[in-house]
Amino acid sequence: MKTNILGVYDDEHDIMHAVDKLKEEGIEVKDVFSPFPLHGIWDKLKQTTNLPYATFIYGLIGGIGSFALLYWTSVINYPLKFGGKPLNTLSFIIIMFVLTILIGTVLTALTFFIRQKLYPGKESTLPDPRTVDDKFVIVVEKTDSMDDNEVSRIKDLLSGTGAVEVNESDIDYE
Repeated sequence: MKTNILGVYDDEHDIMHAVDKLKEEGIEVKDVFSPFPLHGIWDKLKQTTNLPYATFIYGLIGGIGSFALLYWTSVINYPLKFGGKPLNTLSFIIIMFVLTILIGTVLTALTFFIRQKLYPGKESTLPDPRTVDDKFVIVVEKTDSMDDNEVSRIKDLLSGTGAVEVNESDIDYE
């Protein structure tokens, strides 16, 4: 079982400063928990996502699929001529636009839920339940190679950067 060192903060500016300070000292921050999104925290933790690329691909599939559906239904399967107008007109554009956005959004949401292993009734594991209310938490993974001096140095750094509490926890937050 992995043990984590938790630094609990009251202010978002303090936690951003603490992440910078820990990085300067060569300590890897596992994660940051916050009641609201913190601007710039992904850059500081060097976290990235490929979700925008998936969204683009889903939108492309949605656009091509909606055009194929509209073309097949209006031109091939059941063509109706109104006043000599061509069968393949620009009237497809609005429906294609809406279906592209719909398909891209729904598939992106499904991808996110599957990737994060979110499903109805799943119990959430938080380092501190107050992170959904008003507290901010930095999680530093305590590895087997860390001795007591290193753990005490990390705890002192967290306290020195404004942590109101420094705890250890055995809960896995993956």
